[in-house]
Amino acid sequence: MINIQIQKQLDGPEGPMLLDLNLQVPMGQLITLYGPSGAGKTTTLKILSGLMQAETGKIMVADSTWLDTSEKICLKPQDREIGYVFQDYALFPNMSVRQNLKFAQPKDKDSGIVQELIQIMELENIQDRKPDTLSGGQQQRVALARALVQQPKILLLDEPLSALDLKIRLKLQDYLLQVHRKYGLTTFLISHDIGEIHRLSDWVVVLEEGSVVRQGSPSEIFINQNLSGKFKFKGEVLHIEKNEVVYIVTVLVHNEVVKIIAQESEVKNLGIGDAVIVASKAFNPIIYKVS
Repeated sequence: MINIQIQKQLDGPEGPMLLDLNLQVPMGQLITLYGPSGAGKTTTLKILSGLMQAETGKIMVADSTWLDTSEKICLKPQDREIGYVFQDYALFPNMSVRQNLKFAQPKDKDSGIVQELIQIMELENIQDRKPDTLSGGQQQRVALARALVQQPKILLLDEPLSALDLKIRLKLQDYLLQVHRKYGLTTFLISHDIGEIHRLSDWVVVLEEGSVVRQGSPSEIFINQNLSGKFKFKGEVLHIEKNEVVYIVTVLVHNEVVKIIAQESEVKNLGIGDAVIVASKAFNPIIYKVS
């Protein structure tokens, strides 16, 4: 279990703001921090990582105390077993992909992890290239691999995919899920993309003005349970699940997530990320792919 109880005065969008959090998170989950800009999401990650100091508070990770201001305990970032992926990638420009990974690898860790991550992240063909010759998606894969080469207990991701196009973003979401599960990580993600959150997250923590206003599964947070009546809208497929003789298709529509019951004929050509039209016919929902 991770216990986070922290307070810090911040300059919020509307003036002074107190970041005041009390969170208990099971190890092994992927937790998303969601909320408007200036709500305290990035500050939370920085305090968790040790890159910023809380004024008062305590952080416990399993049986280890990372922060306890009353006891004057504050572990250095390098002692917290975290991997941090920033929005700007922060790769060393004078080093190749492989050199970036090897530089980040702790001396007492298994050297085989570098080659393993190069294979998992599909970096074999670019491992000898410098960052400035890579696309944004390639740089993001390198940044993620570099964070993982440290074999952290906790992975911190600050909107890592926000600047990428949909096709690359969906592929990198697959990589994130793969490494999160393979290495048994506890992952904290900041994202404003509801489709991304719904696809990746076990738990969502909604922050507003420095406080937790809501917590729950992605479905509990984002799905509007009160949709009714005739409708027609365009959305993006997030998930397709077979349920006995029918299928449940989860669709993102603007900032709402809805679930549609569909027949096999309606979903046979659908995939994650496809644009679809959901409409009503005789008061029953139908779904079809946008050509």
